[in-house]
Amino acid sequence: MEKRQDYLQMIAGESVSRRPVWFMRQAGRSQEAYRKIKERYSLFEITHQPELCAKVTALPVHEYDVDAAILYKDIMTPLVPMGVDVTIKPGVGPVIANPIRSQEDVANLRDIVVEESLDFMVKTIQILTKEILAVPLIGFAGAPFTLASYMIEGGPSKNYQKTRQCLVATPEIWHALMERLTTMSITYMEGQIQAGVNAIQIFDSWIGALSMEQYEGGVFPYMKRIIGTIKERYPHIPITMFGVGTKHLFPVWKELPLDVIGCDWRCSIAEASAMGIKQTLQGNLDPAYLFADWKTIQGEIDRILEEGTAHGKHIFNLGHGVVPDANPKVLRNIVEYVHDRG
Repeated sequence: MEKRQDYLQMIAGESVSRRPVWFMRQAGRSQEAYRKIKERYSLFEITHQPELCAKVTALPVHEYDVDAAILYKDIMTPLVPMGVDVTIKPGVGPVIANPIRSQEDVANLRDIVVEESLDFMVKTIQILTKEILAVPLIGFAGAPFTLASYMIEGGPSKNYQKTRQCLVATPEIWHALMERLTTMSITYMEGQIQAGVNAIQIFDSWIGALSMEQYEGGVFPYMKRIIGTIKERYPHIPITMFGVGTKHLFPVWKELPLDVIGCDWRCSIAEASAMGIKQTLQGNLDPAYLFADWKTIQGEIDRILEEGTAHGKHIFNLGHGVVPDANPKVLRNIVEYVHDRG
């Protein structure tokens, strides 16, 4: 199947036929077809059925005409075979029954074998890349800090107090956990790449809770190892990093062998570019604008596109994920407008 390559070509600095655009959390949530599926199946039940999961992943490509698909799954997916007792509770998010409290808890975590415990994910990727998609497929993983935050807090948190306490007060537990999650992350991303994904996005969604000093001492060495290993083994696979409230970390991120840095809505494309970032920038329409009048939306899109053009390499996206009550028609209109303008 011949694929549209604008997403990959933009990252590579090649000419494109149109500005590539896709949305984080584009699969599901606000889509009527997805809601009907969710009436019958939970998230984990969908991801364990390759044909159904492939269908959900492809929904936004067909409905919005976006230039990339992102594999439908949850960042908790690889934690289950590690022995983490996680449940996705509607309206709450991941809830973990056996949070990390000791060195013994870390030692009890199991290594993963993608072909065995995550074979359903491999089959989904193969269906998508060989049979369904006419656009690149983005695989993804939660970064060690963000995964650790759920594992230590036991679920979502507003301030990540227990996580930060673990980092600074019990470093032996923290670094042991980071080592296990780093090994898992490399294995997990490799499994997706070998199955056929065309790119990887790393979600360090909550890393903005750390100071630069905490990041450099407790997280950066592990991210450097993960990204460096993947780039060394698979230099043709572009890697994107995204987190919320991470502008203060961009000076470090730009030194990593990343191909794309995602901006949330708090940091403009122009601000990120002014920091000397040479990588492709991705973002960053505030999801709040999805509920504004069209003239207001157009004005904000125009500003972002102009800043992206000035930077040179830019992929249009939201500054965070699609919210459940977003209107699919608005998302479609945004894609059409970006394509027309880009």
